[in-house]
Amino acid sequence: MNDFGTFVQFIDQWAWVGWLVLIALFLVIEMLTLDFTFLMLSFGSVAGLVTDFVGVPVWVQVLIAAAAAALFILFLRPPLIRRLHRGEDPTKSNVDALVDLRGIALQDVTQISGQVKLSNGDTWTARTSTPVPIPQGSPIVVTTINGATATVRPIND
Repeated sequence: MNDFGTFVQFIDQWAWVGWLVLIALFLVIEMLTLDFTFLMLSFGSVAGLVTDFVGVPVWVQVLIAAAAAALFILFLRPPLIRRLHRGEDPTKSNVDALVDLRGIALQDVTQISGQVKLSNGDTWTARTSTPVPIPQGSPIVVTTINGATATVRPIND
C-alpha cells in the first residue's frame, strides 16, 4: 500500500508536466492536420493544467479536461471551421466539375467500353453502370469519374 500511495503522490505532484506534454503533442498534431480538432483537445488540456494548479485531484482534472475538450469541439470548432471556409470559391473544379455534365455518346457505351464527348469539349473513355448499352449519338450525363474513365447514364428527358 505504501508503494501505491507513493505512486499516487508522484502522479499528483508531476501531473502538470503531463498536461504540458499533452498540450505540446496536440498542438504539433494540429499543425499537421489543420482541422481544429487537436487544437480543441489542447484547449481541454489547458483546462486540466489550470485545475492542477488550483489543486484539484488528478482524476477530477482528467474529467474537467475531457468535458472542456468536448465543449470546445461542439461549440467553438464549428464557427471556426465556417470562418475558415468563408472565403472559398464554391465553384466545382477538376473531376468534381465533370459530375452531372451532359454530353453525347461518340461510340456505343457498354459496361466495358465506350467514348463520349462532354459539353465542355472533352472526349472521355466511358462506361455505363447499367447492363443496357447506350447507343452512339444518345445524350448522356456523367455520374462519376473513375481515373480516366467517365461512368455515364443515358438522359431520358
